[in-house]
Amino acid sequence: QVQLVESGGGLVQAGGSLRLSCAVSVRTSSTNVMCWFRQAPGKEREFVARFRWGSTTAYYADSVKGRFTISGDNAKTTVYLQMNSLKPDDTAVYYCAAGVSSNFAYWGQGTQVTVSS
Repeated sequence: QVQLVESGGGLVQAGGSLRLSCAVSVRTSSTNVMCWFRQAPGKEREFVARFRWGSTTAYYADSVKGRFTISGDNAKTTVYLQMNSLKPDDTAVYYCAAGVSSNFAYWGQGTQVTVSS
């Protein structure tokens, strides 16, 4: 059974950095695409970043482009989201998701990121 466990969230001042991790219990053909989403209070969940295992190409939401980097460690089957130059608008619960193409069957429990001004 595929399980995703996020960690690394916390409280940081604006301009600071955090690195989120998403541990994937098992890699299968149904977890070929990995994504990070986020949901701020009172807002809908939104896409943040995605990549495919074995690919060097990543995609980002315009709001985080140039500040966030998604990457994967094949040996550890862990996906990371390096977040730099954080802004108060980045405050949200961040979720890791795995799936095929745009269908994400597996989700983590979420990790809270709070950026203070």
